[in-house]
Amino acid sequence: MTPVRAVIDTNVLLSLFAFGGARFEALRAAVEQQRVRCLTDDGCFEEFARMVASPVLTLDDDTRRAAVARYADCAERIAGSGCEVALPRCGDGDDQRFLELAVRGGAAWVVTLDRALLAVAPAMRVAAGVRVVVPRRLCEALVRGC
Repeated sequence: MTPVRAVIDTNVLLSLFAFGGARFEALRAAVEQQRVRCLTDDGCFEEFARMVASPVLTLDDDTRRAAVARYADCAERIAGSGCEVALPRCGDGDDQRFLELAVRGGAAWVVTLDRALLAVAPAMRVAAGVRVVVPRRLCEALVRGC
């Protein structure tokens, strides 16, 4: 089975790779089983690494290193920035990069809990054929064989 290509926002990535827990276990398993291929670029990867290293999160050094290594192992790096397609504007300009990365990388999904990203979901589907969803929705689609 060809993996589903997805951009996963930083907060969901932190839950998957730094904090664990049962909330996103199905998504974590899908990523680890290579049913979901995480797409990233230099800026998004650096943002994740910066957040993992943030003292606000109070992660120990081993957890920090393991989180970055686990993400690096499963992520496909996409070159460049921006995209050629006219996309809806996200209310949080910092999150626009996830939409652009999805188009550049040929992702079918953006996985997020961010309200600003979720707000552009209908327009993103029309503009680029990309679904912007909460983690549970992608997991449900995987069960249905999306």
